[in-house]
Amino acid sequence: MGRAFEYRKAAKLKRWGAMSRIFPKLGRMITVAAREGGPDPEMNPKLRTAILNAKAQNMPKENIEAAIKRAQGKDAADIKEIAYEAKGPYGTLMFIECATDNPTRTVANVRAVLSRNGGELLTSGSLDFMFTRKAVFEFDDDGSVDLEELELELIDFGLEELERDKVPQESGEDKPIVRIYGEYAAFGELGRALEERGVAITKASLQRVPNMPLELDDAQMDEVSTLIDKLEEDEDVQVVYTNLS
Repeated sequence: MGRAFEYRKAAKLKRWGAMSRIFPKLGRMITVAAREGGPDPEMNPKLRTAILNAKAQNMPKENIEAAIKRAQGKDAADIKEIAYEAKGPYGTLMFIECATDNPTRTVANVRAVLSRNGGELLTSGSLDFMFTRKAVFEFDDDGSVDLEELELELIDFGLEELERDKVPQESGEDKPIVRIYGEYAAFGELGRALEERGVAITKASLQRVPNMPLELDDAQMDEVSTLIDKLEEDEDVQVVYTNLS
């Protein structure tokens, strides 16, 4: 989505972490994963991923354990995962993934934010051919892993692409990382293969990758970033995927 956007994103997540605003979102992801696949992370790749991402945001261990326990309660059964499709300014397209116990409230809130910021909801299925689901993993590029060897080894586990990148930090320095893209259905197998090879995964997710990425200028990007920020301020919204390059 561009370096400026990633910097803003990193700064916002740090503020959320400090204010514990992001923890309820992470907790819902853990609860939903534990409800669907069981409370044992070793046997539940989705839960293992949710815990990994929670730890990356410094979520306390007791919060994680409490979220897993909530999966056994009656309230957990009311939480539903819903994805809304939307159009934003300048031809941007969005998948807005939510976890909610009240879809009526959530869709009303999402529609209101979109309408106030130059966007609108689309009919479900409108963007199916604009995005591809991918398994995405990241780890620090600290030189401890032979990337050429790793790439060859992971092809049999669903690897499609391995790339080096740099993620802006609030300190002003860029952190080098390695990003791996794999087949959607190979998420669990690919993640396990990385773990077995001693790779310290820092982020893992099932993402919607745009088939035709869109380029915007800085002013346009700032406007779209504001819309995404507003959407993700809603406690029911887990993540927003866009077609931005």
